[in-house]
Amino acid sequence: MSNIPPDAFQDSEEIDFEEDKEFWNEYRLADGTTLKVKLVLRGVKRLKRYEPDGSPIYAINSINVVRAVNVPEKLKAKPKKPEMAPV
Repeated sequence: MSNIPPDAFQDSEEIDFEEDKEFWNEYRLADGTTLKVKLVLRGVKRLKRYEPDGSPIYAINSINVVRAVNVPEKLKAKPKKPEMAPV
């Protein structure tokens, strides 16, 4: 991750976007679990700064969504009672 100085966001422009494609990346762990990971874009800003080739620099606000699937039974904890009653 590069170190962007705080003043780099001064006069930056908020850029609208729409989802084109979002894919899950899958990783098989040594313990047998499969992790599914997806980056979800929440916002984009175009800075008033440029790469050496002249391309504009974008800063993104994103979250990672992570799901563990195919977890081996031996790794699972005993299920807990729900804290809230079903609606």
